[in-house]
Amino acid sequence: MGLVSTNDKCIGCNKCIRACSSMGANVATERGRGNIIDVDPDKCIACGACLDACEHGAREYTDDVERFFDDLGKGVKISVLIAPAFLANYPKEYEKYLGMLKKLGVNRFISVSFGADICTWGYIKYITENKFFGGISQPCPAVVGFIERYTPELIPKLMPVQSPMMCSAIYLNKYMHVSDKLAFISPCIAKKNEIDDPNNKGYVSYNLTFKHLVEYLKKNPVSGATPYKDEIEYGLGSIYPMPGGLKENVYWLLGEDALVRQMEGEHHMYEYLQHNKELLKCGRSSYLFVDALNCTSGCLYGTGTEARQDMREDVFMAIQKIKADSKNHSKKSAWGRELTPEKRLAALNKQFADLNLNDFLRKYTDRSAQCKVKTPNAKELDDIFRQLKKDTPEKRSIDCGCCGYESCEEMAVAIYNGFNHIHNCVHFIKDRAYEEKDKAIELSEEITRTQDAMRDKKLSIADEIGSDFDTMRNTIGQIEETSNENAHQTEGISKEMGQVNDFANELREVLAKIESYLNRLESNNLAVIGIASQTNLLALNASIEAARAGEAGRGFAVVADEIKKLAEDSKTTADDSNANNKDVKETIEHLIEEAEKLTEIVQSVNGRATTLVTSAEETAVSISLMKDMADNVESSLRKVLED
Repeated sequence: MGLVSTNDKCIGCNKCIRACSSMGANVATERGRGNIIDVDPDKCIACGACLDACEHGAREYTDDVERFFDDLGKGVKISVLIAPAFLANYPKEYEKYLGMLKKLGVNRFISVSFGADICTWGYIKYITENKFFGGISQPCPAVVGFIERYTPELIPKLMPVQSPMMCSAIYLNKYMHVSDKLAFISPCIAKKNEIDDPNNKGYVSYNLTFKHLVEYLKKNPVSGATPYKDEIEYGLGSIYPMPGGLKENVYWLLGEDALVRQMEGEHHMYEYLQHNKELLKCGRSSYLFVDALNCTSGCLYGTGTEARQDMREDVFMAIQKIKADSKNHSKKSAWGRELTPEKRLAALNKQFADLNLNDFLRKYTDRSAQCKVKTPNAKELDDIFRQLKKDTPEKRSIDCGCCGYESCEEMAVAIYNGFNHIHNCVHFIKDRAYEEKDKAIELSEEITRTQDAMRDKKLSIADEIGSDFDTMRNTIGQIEETSNENAHQTEGISKEMGQVNDFANELREVLAKIESYLNRLESNNLAVIGIASQTNLLALNASIEAARAGEAGRGFAVVADEIKKLAEDSKTTADDSNANNKDVKETIEHLIEEAEKLTEIVQSVNGRATTLVTSAEETAVSISLMKDMADNVESSLRKVLED
């Protein structure tokens, strides 16, 4: 993760792209239907321009404040270097804040103003001894970062003398033999890059920006702390935070005939380097060097200060007082107001006569490989323009800047390199919107035409539907008629079958009576047979008695014989009657059985007829419902067709 990052408040307004001088450091990406601007840490120089431009609080930066206090709490031995701008930003709280840090365990406090004096001495010494004219100052790490990444051809023109911070750290380490870890109270976010640069050998371990440091101390106040001052006396290096502070130091020592080009401003500074890199690279300028700063108002209002938000005038007034005090040194000082520039320079050289300039020199790294911007050829550029719907020279030079780039061509190059996307072009979106509008109008007109055609078609369909429904209603009517007739006829059949059932029941009753009569006749015949048998026995006895009587019983014998014949005839007649009666009885029993079967059949037929009547009635109801539904469907269809 880089020093500057995007949080979830980003609305993709592109202001950060517009403010940034480092192509590709701000990358527009699509997330859902939104546009988010992320930071590429390899390309970002931490100039802070995007933090100034963002009105939504979507950009934030990191430093080492939390880690510093954690280590301090663990007992790590730490001394602190203090940027001269800290006194100007907090003239009333300066000693209070140092006292709080002292109470928490900080070992020593050294103002980097002293390191700035060494830096000024080193610049003049290196320029004069090496004829190094037309170079570029390097106290500003954002400027160094830009040159290393985007104009590496100017690296040889970067002044090799270390910044005031590094000069202070090296002096503490090599000349005062302070082995503590060093923290820098800094007005600058980008100082973290300088601190972590391997070329600077880890002399400094922590970058504590004014804003985060003071916020921490306010949030975590230290009780029992007493005010504390920095420890080493310093001179005009205290005004380094001012715009042109280095230049004024050189003028104070060399006179104003020494031409120093002052240049600052987040955007203006880097445009200057890009536009004049050939001049600067070849050393054709007449400058002693270029005093280059990232921030328009210098380090007084650096990227890590609270004052930057409202540009408080009291900060500038405070540095002016510091400047005046620095020039009021005694005649023995290198900064005394009464001395000539030559005597001040002689005094400065005497003050630092024991220093080895080589201890305060540094190297730089060409980082341009990680920031290469590919240039599309004519065809590739044309393809991107066509994706953007920029198909005319006029459309390709709208240059509205809404995407964050100054020209449509720059935007096309950014898209080609993956730094941006076509949907971040407002004119592309506008053209798409107009296209969609035209399509919507065309679709609306087509719908109107279709509706008219459908209306005509509906009328025709309505007529056809009406005719079809008339036919259906007639058919339903015929079905209803037939069903009703069937129901009526079935009901008649049911009634007639009821009469048949009644007849069968009556027949069964009559046959039952006949059967009872036959049973009685059979009984009577049995009685006759019994009487005949008895009479026959009596006649036999009479015959015997008549025979015994002889001639006297002859007449009685004749009578007995006749009686015997009558008895035999009666028995024969009764036997014949019983035989006939049996046949008749069997026939009647068969008729009764058949009558019962007839009754069952009649009942079955009658049940089915009843079911048919019920079904016919239900069919009639269903047919009526069908007619109602048909009427409703026809009505609804006609309404739909009319609509």
